Amino acid sequence: MVTGYAIEARGLRKSYGDVHVLEGVDLSVERGTMFALLGPNGAGKTTTVRILSTLLDADGGTVTVNGHDVAGRKRKVREQIGLTGQDTAVDELLTARENLEMMARLFHLSAAAAKSRAVELLAQFDLVDAADRPVKTYSGGMRRRLDLAISLITSPPVLFLDEPTTGLDPRSRSAMWDAIRELLSNGTTILLTTQYLDEADQLADRIAVIDKGRVVAEGTAAELKRKVGTERLKLEFATAAEAARAHQIVGGVVLDTAVSVGIDQPAEVRRVLNQVADAGLETTGIELSEPTLDDVFTTLTGTAGEKR
Repeated sequence: MVTGYAIEARGLRKSYGDVHVLEGVDLSVERGTMFALLGPNGAGKTTTVRILSTLLDADGGTVTVNGHDVAGRKRKVREQIGLTGQDTAVDELLTARENLEMMARLFHLSAAAAKSRAVELLAQFDLVDAADRPVKTYSGGMRRRLDLAISLITSPPVLFLDEPTTGLDPRSRSAMWDAIRELLSNGTTILLTTQYLDEADQLADRIAVIDKGRVVAEGTAAELKRKVGTERLKLEFATAAEAARAHQIVGGVVLDTAVSVGIDQPAEVRRVLNQVADAGLETTGIELSEPTLDDVFTTLTGTAGEKR
């Protein structure tokens, strides 16, 4: 049955011996939208993508992609998807054109259709000038764009991007973002995993924060930010020990020599400051700001995400 969701997962579980990687993950991704899985290393993001894209069998739960059951109809699901993993899957001795034509032929396109599709993708991903150079001469950003182009040879309606911009410089990341936005504008459904907070904030329609194999929060970026208060009060101290003492008194999250506390009402600012002062602690700096995805990430997972 085809629903409004391009991807649905219910109760997804995966373990390796005594190590529980996924513990009942639920996801629903609407057609034509970008859904981001945000979480620290080891949270279960890549395992989730590998199961959704048929590369790994789940121990429990159900998954459908475009209405097709991943466990029972792997071949049909693979006809619906494209995948760009964390490592580029290109032949460095071949040119970009040769890589694209070779992969197109493996997807059973005719020789003429393979050449035509290669030309289209080289133009779409700004690789025309380097089309006939060996890939080993490419920058990291160019390789990632080629890898993404290869995953789109058959114009799949669903695309999985597993940390596609990791290790790229800001300019290359920006180029990848532009390519991803174009795919979204053309109706492609995209599931993205990332550690970069700004990436999820800029690109995703909805975000799920995953930690230790569980989805700990889900919503739009604005909804997630509201979960940690309408504002954040950050108190700086001279030492980490003082910050730890303040944390015991007012709660929030410890950030080295600072404490960040969620604030929902203006009166709470005075209350927090009075509590700190009554405990004999002296602040070296005070900052009030709107919450960010970094605040969400840190509050929910206890670790800081990448903001570059």
